[in-house]
Amino acid sequence: MCVTVILKVDWSILTKYTFHSMHPNVSQGCQGGCATCSDYNGCLSCKPRLFFVLERIGMKQIGVCLSSCPSGYYGTRYPDINKCTKCKADCDTCFNKNFCTKCKSGFYLHLGKCLDNCPEGLEANNHTMECVNIVHCEVSEWNPWSPCTKKGKTCGFKRGTETRVREIMQHPSAKGNLCPPTNETRKCTVQRKKCQKGERGKKGRERKRKKPNKGESKEAIPDSKGLESSKETPEQRENKQQQKKRKVQDKQQKSVSVSTVH
Repeated sequence: MCVTVILKVDWSILTKYTFHSMHPNVSQGCQGGCATCSDYNGCLSCKPRLFFVLERIGMKQIGVCLSSCPSGYYGTRYPDINKCTKCKADCDTCFNKNFCTKCKSGFYLHLGKCLDNCPEGLEANNHTMECVNIVHCEVSEWNPWSPCTKKGKTCGFKRGTETRVREIMQHPSAKGNLCPPTNETRKCTVQRKKCQKGERGKKGRERKRKKPNKGESKEAIPDSKGLESSKETPEQRENKQQQKKRKVQDKQQKSVSVSTVH
């Protein structure tokens, strides 16, 4: 019959025995928080409340004693020794061996785990490198329709347009539903009314300025006869006057001849 014997080993005693057997030149007068140390391996044990951690320098490991564990390690306190243990390979910082608090590049944190892809219903936040809930767009209720207008006026027409708007209350995340339109326009009809003084639109006022008065239009149109006369030379005007005189003389001679015949 086989009998299995389970031996409970005190880790601190075994560690001290191993260090002492491997490094007989153990010193008690150490610096930097070490309780015991050796010239070859540095700290072998730490003073109370300090954490023991092995740092690799090339092919050599040196023991050091720290007040808190460095990044990539988590601390565990035991009655005889406090030690730092390395986090998992995909974990940058961790609380313990099963709970990561920050993942290395290329992984997303979710419930203490580092994942290549986020579970269904979640999306990756590339800023925090975490899996977060998908956020959909949210908008407010529509505001009332605006007054019916046409070319910026509210009078002087029968058919125009009116608009209404609403606000975005929550912008969507990368995988969230996009926001619907935030403004609408539709045609409208109103009872035609004349514009009162001061209600006329800008275009109407400009048209009124451009339209000339009757008196101004006559003054603006030059007399064609005046234009022709202004273009004549003094010699041409004198020739015309002489021609008129000849015509008058011819008429007088004709009238005299007719009277003598009778």
